[in-house]
Order: sequence, then structure tokens, then C-alpha cells
Amino acid sequence: MSQWLIRPGSIHGTLAIPSSKSHTLRALTFALMAKGVSHIRGYLHSPDTRAMIQALRHLGAVVDVFPDHLAVDGTGGKLQPAEDVIDCGNSGQVLRFIGALAALLPSYTILTGDPSIRHNRPVRPLLDGLSQLGAFAVSARGDGFAPIILRGPLTRAEARLPGADSQPVSGLIIAGCFAPHPTVIRVEDPGETPWIELTLRWLEKFKLPYANERFERYALQGGARINAFDYTVPGDFSSAAFPIAAALLTDSELTIHPIDMDDPQGDKAIIPILQKMGAHFHIDHAKKTLTVKKGSSLRGMKIDCNAFIDALPILAVIGCFAEGTTVLCNAEIARKKESDRIRCIATELKKMGADIEEKSDGLVIHKSDLKGTTLESHHDHRIALSLAVAAFAASGQTAIHGTEAAKKTYPNFVPDFAALGAHILETP
Repeated sequence: MSQWLIRPGSIHGTLAIPSSKSHTLRALTFALMAKGVSHIRGYLHSPDTRAMIQALRHLGAVVDVFPDHLAVDGTGGKLQPAEDVIDCGNSGQVLRFIGALAALLPSYTILTGDPSIRHNRPVRPLLDGLSQLGAFAVSARGDGFAPIILRGPLTRAEARLPGADSQPVSGLIIAGCFAPHPTVIRVEDPGETPWIELTLRWLEKFKLPYANERFERYALQGGARINAFDYTVPGDFSSAAFPIAAALLTDSELTIHPIDMDDPQGDKAIIPILQKMGAHFHIDHAKKTLTVKKGSSLRGMKIDCNAFIDALPILAVIGCFAEGTTVLCNAEIARKKESDRIRCIATELKKMGADIEEKSDGLVIHKSDLKGTTLESHHDHRIALSLAVAAFAASGQTAIHGTEAAKKTYPNFVPDFAALGAHILETP
């Protein structure tokens, strides 16, 4: 188990942010269903990507892996019975997207994953939705978690599910496109809607017709047939939040790229939020760069995190350095990610001296003087990366255990930040 040793200090220079995990995994999902060989360029090198690649191979796709791109010879919508149990690793997207597509097959498919997938990432909304659509879809232990067992085909036309977690909704939308008949998906209390927009953007890419009524009702035509495509994965706004925050909290000037403000990724909302808190940025839309300027003075505010839920841990860190009080709310679904992120980030920041209070749906943070200490990642990439940012701006040395989790979305975090002048060392 690796750890990071971090001492405070400023950073400076130019940084290329990692590619988007969400776009990489959606690109692979649609490449599975496409006819011909799709090329996915600039993909994220991640354990989640590897898990998705293995899932595609189990269902009949041929995937060639190169350092700078993936070549996927898809199934043309004719999925093959899975060769083995599909191990989703730590990826909720693999579980929900591939699980939904597996329900198109008239054969059994079993999906499982790591302890987080089997105990903290509920899959009951997906299973209930698929059952309403006529599939056999059960949790093997009957507890609403993986392992799950699926068998299609989809024979009914309508399903209803809760929408707090966007991934089951996206999974059913994707499956509905390729179902043999029109499908209606009804969603109660929709949340994380920018991530649904991300999925719908992929439907638009292939000119797949759909109707979206206030994120509460989706009508899919079914019978989709798509051809192979060539796609370059954009930069990841979720990962960009960490260097942006590190520069702000250490009063550093840093330029990051590629930043495409036209991309529908939900976590780009953190940029205007930080501007409201007092951050100074220069955004060059033509060059797709964002420069964090020195001299920002941050002020606490109330933030509804639902549309950019993955930003909750780093916003909690930022709140420790903002004048006054920062309130993070409408984020209860953050408890059902790779870890209970509300509890875990509060626990670790308290070790550093943070004045932070846990609520059922978020956190209340008061400006605090953070001190270096020994911390745990809770096997969650966003907790590990957020704590690293806190350590850059705290006093004294910090040790963060279990940092291999960061490879899920930011595999080059240590060398990237070392090149910017950060005092960070990775040890076994």
C-alpha cells in the first residue's frame, strides 16, 4: 500500500490535466455496440478503463490497447454471451452501464466488483428498472448490491426508478436505445443531471432520437444501429479541481489545459462557484486553458453540490481556507460513492484541525488552521487527492496512506505535481 509524504509549498507552471474518465467509459460503451473499429484517442489510463475493456471483451468486442489510443472492433449490437463473470473492479459505471446492456441478452450475465462495489455502491435502482422492463435482474445476496445476475431480453416498454444516482438512469437510457422496441424511462427526484446530459450528448453524437422531459421522463425509440467512430477524449474537470484548488490555496499561478467550457461535464461548475467565492481565473476559450491567478481571497458560501457531487471533498478542503463559513448541501448521494465521502473527508480533515460538522446531506466548514498529520484515503481517489491539496496548504508534513486509489482518475498525480515544484514523495 503506497503513501504520499507532502510538505507545504507553492506550485507554478503549466499542467495537462488527465483525460475524462466519464467520457472514456462512455466511449467504450458505445464502441461495444458499434459496427466496425472505433478509435478512442487520449483515453484515461485507469483501472476503471481496464475493467471496462475486459467487460467489452467478455461480451464479444475485440479491443487493442495502444499507449495513445484504443481500437475497439464492436459487436454491431449483437452482443455475445459473457465468457466469464465480469469483474467491474471499483467502477460504478462499468457495473451500471454494462449491467444494463447485458440485459439485452437472452443468456445469464454475472457482474461483481471490489468490496466498495459489493457493499457501498447500491445497484437496486438498476435492477428494479430492468425487472420492470421484463429482464431477470437480481442481487445474488438479495441485499441490493453486486454480485448481480441478469438475463434478458427486454420485453416491456416502461420503467420507473429513483434518480438520486445518475448512473442507473444513464444505464437504462443507453439500453433503451438498443432495445428492440420503444422504451419510456420515468425518474423520480432526478439528481446529478449534468451527468445525464453527458450521456444524452453521446446519443446526439450518433443522432439517436430521444425525448427528455425535465429529466423526469425519457422516451427512447429503440432499435439503434451505430457505426464505428473516431473520438478524442477531452480533459477531466473533476481532476482539474485539484490543481486549481492547490494553486488557489498556496497563492500560486498555474495554467492548466485542456479546459473546454463547452463540454457538458458536471464538475466544470466548480469554476464559477470558486469565482463567486473570490477566485481569480483567466480562461482562454480558444486555447482551452485556464490560469489560476495569484492574490485570490476566498469567502465561504452555501453550495448546493448535487450537480457536481464529486467535487464535495475538494470543496470541503477549500472551505477550511475560506473566510467565514462554507456550507455544502444536497449531497447525500456522496455517501454512496467509493466511500462515504461526507463522513470520510470530515474525519480526515478533523485530524488536521478542521472545524467541520457533518450533516446528513453535507458539511458545515469554518475557516481553520490545518496542520500536517497522518491521514487515510479510505481507498477513495477523490479523498486521497483532496487531502493532498490540504497538505500542500497546511503547516508541517503530512503522510497520506492508501494513495494507490488516486490512479483511478489521476495516475500521474505525483510526477505532475513534483514537476510543478510541489514537495511530494511517493513511498511503498
